[in-house]
Amino acid sequence: MNRYKTLAANTVILGLGQFGSKFLVILMMGFYQATLGTEGYGEINNIIDIATLLMTVATLSIGESIIRFGLDTAYDNKQVFSIGLRVTSVGLIVCLLFVPVINILSGIFPNNDVFALLSDYAWITILYVTTGSIKSTCALFVRSAGHVKLYAVDGILTTAMNIVFNLILLFHFKLGNLGYLLSVILADVCSITFLWIRASLGKFFTFGKVEKHVLKSMMVFCLPMIPTSIMWWIINSSGAFFVSDFIGFEASGIYKSAYKFPSMISIFSGIFSQAWNMSAITENNSRTVANFYTNVFNIFQSFVYVLAAGLMLVIRLAIDIFCEPEFEIAYQYTPFLILSVSFTCFSTFMGSVYVASKKSVRSMTTAAIGAAVNVILNIILIKIMGLHGAALAAFVSFLIIFIIRAVDTKKIVRMDMKLPKMIINSLLLLGMSFVIFLTEDIKLYYILLSLFFLAITIINFRSGIKAIKIILKKEKFE
Repeated sequence: MNRYKTLAANTVILGLGQFGSKFLVILMMGFYQATLGTEGYGEINNIIDIATLLMTVATLSIGESIIRFGLDTAYDNKQVFSIGLRVTSVGLIVCLLFVPVINILSGIFPNNDVFALLSDYAWITILYVTTGSIKSTCALFVRSAGHVKLYAVDGILTTAMNIVFNLILLFHFKLGNLGYLLSVILADVCSITFLWIRASLGKFFTFGKVEKHVLKSMMVFCLPMIPTSIMWWIINSSGAFFVSDFIGFEASGIYKSAYKFPSMISIFSGIFSQAWNMSAITENNSRTVANFYTNVFNIFQSFVYVLAAGLMLVIRLAIDIFCEPEFEIAYQYTPFLILSVSFTCFSTFMGSVYVASKKSVRSMTTAAIGAAVNVILNIILIKIMGLHGAALAAFVSFLIIFIIRAVDTKKIVRMDMKLPKMIINSLLLLGMSFVIFLTEDIKLYYILLSLFFLAITIINFRSGIKAIKIILKKEKFE
């Protein structure tokens, strides 16, 4: 199987396992909003965002090393998994400090609603982090070992169990935020059990000594990823916290609702990136790696732009269908978020160059710059523009990261990013954004958006045809 077909096959398998499950989450969004309410929906998203940050600390970003070294045939999988699980266990012990720290902060700042909320849910958050971290370590190892289909099946199983527990704990027992968190925890326990048995993970774990050179290599690679992940988290999540603090949990709930639909693009990108990282690592030493990157990125950016344009076209209708009435205003805040997620996708692609070449420090540096810009812009723009300010801050941050990475990665892989096409596509998306912001007449609104969507589709149509030809071997690229 050629490398393009391998990439396509892995993307399809991962997509079947994850896209459907992620779409179910969108379908459930109205249920969560109706059950938790505007304020509760904002609260639970703040808790989840903090838990995501804690998982980065708990795992020490060892998942990045599990993927990188698990795919490398020079390393023993038994060593990789054992080190990954041990590092995760140590990190989880460190995470216990979150409980006294957040209690102290809530005492020092008694009027801060965010600290008070996190203090109330401190212990359940730690349990959420524990099961989530172990599940992530097991799942990533399964994927690195080449069991892509099993990894995909696990994604479906986890989501299905999560929904079942949601219906029991949220709908039947009406446990609110606690029920939501318990649902995820129980679903993760089911996933860990399934993977441990089905993938026979026990035979890959040893209580004996691990090889020091493998441990050192994995830690050297993953430790710079911790600040990278933290910076990434700041850009993705700080806006919601600033909104909660400056405006309130209800506004935060609306902002998070607006973010859910653009995240559909990142779901596609995430699925592709999982497959792409596998290919980028295995093809890293290829003599034609620059052409490989160029061809794949050209096709990738076309799909992202078409998805982004399609989402802008239907976003108002989608929110009307899937969201509760009090959340319908969220569509007004989606344009910059869609642009933000699009450039997140491009930045992540550029980051794969750092992963394949083991230059994780550069990934950290570029993410740190974006995070600093994001925090400054959030403080300034939210007070001036409200929720629009948070969305704009996210977009500018990821745009800056992409520009820096696009320039920097040229020193490693000299790929052609088709910048003229990127600029035209981006300007057309900005045009669609202003239509959403400024057009009140509903007929004119959809006419203008449809014209913009048609233009973006035409510009990127050839790349889609080229992708099909490459996969079917009707057009050869090296």
